[in-house]
Amino acid sequence: MNSTSIFIGIAGASASGKSLLAQTIHQELQAELGTGAISIIKEDSYYKERGDLSFEQRGQINYDHPSAFDHHLLIEHLDALINQQAVQIPVYDYTVHNRSDHSKTLIPTRVIIVEGILLLNDKAIRKRLDTKVFMDTDLDICLLRRLKRDIEERGRTVDSVIEQYKRTVRPMFMEFVQPSKQYADIIVPRGGKNRVVIEMLKARIKQMLE
Repeated sequence: MNSTSIFIGIAGASASGKSLLAQTIHQELQAELGTGAISIIKEDSYYKERGDLSFEQRGQINYDHPSAFDHHLLIEHLDALINQQAVQIPVYDYTVHNRSDHSKTLIPTRVIIVEGILLLNDKAIRKRLDTKVFMDTDLDICLLRRLKRDIEERGRTVDSVIEQYKRTVRPMFMEFVQPSKQYADIIVPRGGKNRVVIEMLKARIKQMLE
């Protein structure tokens, strides 16, 4: 890749530990490489804008299907970053199932981590990633984590989380997310606290930077 940035993709089931792994590497590498050396892009930021639908209609969307995401915009932004151009990343508001009116400026950094459930399902995104990681976490653990996160952080009820899990999250995992594991360079068991993988990824990134 003819870029001065390195792109690391982290995929896997919802609540499998993608964000924790990304944040841990971000925090630890930034301490070593310096402030502004590494950044994170969340695939969730690229949920499609749904201002044409009511809140109730937006609540019925299958957010675990590839069609829920504006991957074309994500790819545009990755290409801009590859060419060392800043981008405006949408800000998604989970409480209203839609993008907010705000965006976030991302200036190209030496390392860019992209994390999301369906990154490895998309061939065009895979092509733009230097290293592809898949979080292979037990689905029962993912459900428990998702319950805790969605209730505490996203204003959901227990019933709504379980209903959505049965209706879309698990079926879409089986159809789209799980099969994408075959494209990973690194498969991570035991979630985002796996120190062996954290150290291995940090060493790999530093080697690529050299």
